[in-house]
Amino acid sequence: MTRSCYAIRHSLFVSLAVAILTLLALAPRTLAQAAAASKPAAATSEQRAVRAFDAAKADKASALALEAFLARMPKGADLHMHLSGAIYAETFLKDAATDNLCVNPKSLSFVKNAGATKDTPPHPKCPEGAVPAASAFTDQKLYDALIDSFSMRSFVPSAGVSGHDQFFSTFDRFTGIDKSHTGEWLDEVATRAAAQNEQYLEVMMTPSFFELAPLWTSLGWPATPAGAAIDPHGDITGTSRAELDALRTKLLAGGLRNEIALDIKEMDDALTARDLIERCGQPNPTSACTVKIRYLYQVLRAFPPQQVFAQTLLAFEVANADPHVVGLNFVQPEDAYMSMSEYNRQMHMLDYLHSVYPRVHISLHAGELAPGMVPPDGLAFHIREAVDLGHAERIGHGVDVMYETGAHALLRELAGLHVMVEINLTSNDGILGIVPPHHPLPDYREAHVPVALSTDDEGVSRIDLTHEYVRAAMEYGLGYLDLKEIARTSIEHSFLPGESLWEKPDEFTRMKPACAGQSPGKGATPDCLTLLKSSEKATQQWELEHRLAVFEAAQP
Repeated sequence: MTRSCYAIRHSLFVSLAVAILTLLALAPRTLAQAAAASKPAAATSEQRAVRAFDAAKADKASALALEAFLARMPKGADLHMHLSGAIYAETFLKDAATDNLCVNPKSLSFVKNAGATKDTPPHPKCPEGAVPAASAFTDQKLYDALIDSFSMRSFVPSAGVSGHDQFFSTFDRFTGIDKSHTGEWLDEVATRAAAQNEQYLEVMMTPSFFELAPLWTSLGWPATPAGAAIDPHGDITGTSRAELDALRTKLLAGGLRNEIALDIKEMDDALTARDLIERCGQPNPTSACTVKIRYLYQVLRAFPPQQVFAQTLLAFEVANADPHVVGLNFVQPEDAYMSMSEYNRQMHMLDYLHSVYPRVHISLHAGELAPGMVPPDGLAFHIREAVDLGHAERIGHGVDVMYETGAHALLRELAGLHVMVEINLTSNDGILGIVPPHHPLPDYREAHVPVALSTDDEGVSRIDLTHEYVRAAMEYGLGYLDLKEIARTSIEHSFLPGESLWEKPDEFTRMKPACAGQSPGKGATPDCLTLLKSSEKATQQWELEHRLAVFEAAQP
């Protein structure tokens, strides 16, 4: 071998040895990096919550694991709750016994104590055929029959009796209980809400208004047909805006202002009574105190126009004066004769009164109808008129949206205006018989119309808000992130005063600059605190984010 060949081989050997030694020196770090790269990143709290939700939902044989998961999940607000329908029948029976009411065993309804005076006797004097309400507690058959009569429990549709009939007939059966129990009823719904990690309720309630009767009967309402035509200027023939203005002036001058004070006192007294029951502000408050309650004033729409206008005016006046009343809503069956025939006129009433009281919020029952309940043209315009004429910021139910004229254009309008739809799955099933695939919840979501789940009448339906979340997950395929968005939407579209915590409407990705990048529950900067102090809505949204963070952090 020549010297030159040897030199070359030696040089290659040395270079190879150096390379090997270098690799060996780097090996520990390289292997550690490789191991780190192959190890999955730690899951975020939200991802763990998604996994826990998916695992609970994966059990196809039972929804109980999902029920338990969602009962703990923060759900924000219930924005569509009628107080009289939210109370369970057991409570009404207890209160009726306290009030010495009687029960008609045939009609399964409450009747007055015939011997009741200012000093009500300790034992009720019942009309012939009736028995004391308290007797239900010693007669199991009567007790069961009354619970069924006051609710949808055990109800099975039969010839001539639909779920719609049973549902709406319950309210007449449990009337007559003294309104002094209203604070107790508010405590019941707040306690149930707190147990499910809810934080805000907008409760629909109709305070006393029958002292208005002499006023509306003397209004001299224009004698126009119930289905009055619209003239080219947008006025109802015979009931123009000028005439509505004159009617308003007459009502206010005739004594309606006296009713305003009475209604405010009735509603505020109920909130005070609720606080006393729950020991709010005292050393040992109940968990229900964490639930904020505000009212929506209920207007009964299935009556003649003079009564509806008088009560609607009263609702606007009360909401304009009492911060506990954050808006109003029209109630009673939408398919009733007066509700249908007067619908357009009622929307024009709202259009006029909204111009007088522009700060009063409006949510309307609209589209709580199904094919066959009314003629096809009755399904074609209620939601659109509720928004375009009635100035509704939220729609209750909205079940018939796809039967409206220009349904897809209407969906785009709702999405563009950020009009939220209050979805009541169990109510729509029990009253209208609407279940998948006939419910428009997927259509609303696909069109990016904001939606939130609500209970409607949880006492009559024998449900709670968790039940609605479970139905949405099981029947409509909603995931954890979908339900989280719904919870956020519920507070975003509440009628609480103040600006939103979020930078853009219905986009829950970035908070306002004052609070951006901050973690609720870990303190806030002075600028963020200023925003929160100025806005009840932002404060509730901040609280929801804190609750979501705590809930997600607790997931395995």
